Amino acid sequence: MADTNKPLLIKRYASRRLYKTETSDYVTLEDIALFIREGREVQIVDLKSGDDLTRQYLLQIIAEHESRGESVLPVDVLTDLVRSYTTQATSVVPQFLAASFEMLRQSQSSMMEKMTKSQPSMPAIPGLEAMQAQQAAFFKAMTGGLVGSSGPEKEDAPKAGDDLDTIKKQLAELQDKLSKIGK
Repeated sequence: MADTNKPLLIKRYASRRLYKTETSDYVTLEDIALFIREGREVQIVDLKSGDDLTRQYLLQIIAEHESRGESVLPVDVLTDLVRSYTTQATSVVPQFLAASFEMLRQSQSSMMEKMTKSQPSMPAIPGLEAMQAQQAAFFKAMTGGLVGSSGPEKEDAPKAGDDLDTIKKQLAELQDKLSKIGK
């Protein structure tokens, strides 16, 4: 049986085919998206160079879903992301996204906990775990795994000063509003 605690290793061959090492078979991007929705971490590496291609493939999966009309990202958000690559905001954007998704996860957990306490016999909401796994995959793709990974720690992250404090304040206000909605 596979160890689901460590990332599922997928090797990309020169032919661009993706090879799942656990089961010794070829996989597609849709297969990789399914593994992620099921809660697995994946790592995609180039067989020849050893380069980590995970980020590139996660972004490709997101782009394919968006192009099929499964839109999660509004155009203004995508536009702001593109802008952030050409401005000094690149140091703030990953931290902002990390904080936003963490707040969303906490709000979801808190709301589910409140709903469970108020109605203990209520069945689980179908698809919630898959949605949470999708959010985690998106978050990891957008932040490059900087937060909540073995990457750079917070001490190594660039300081954003007042901008970060403003963003934190806005996130706290949003979280407060969301918690009031759940009551």
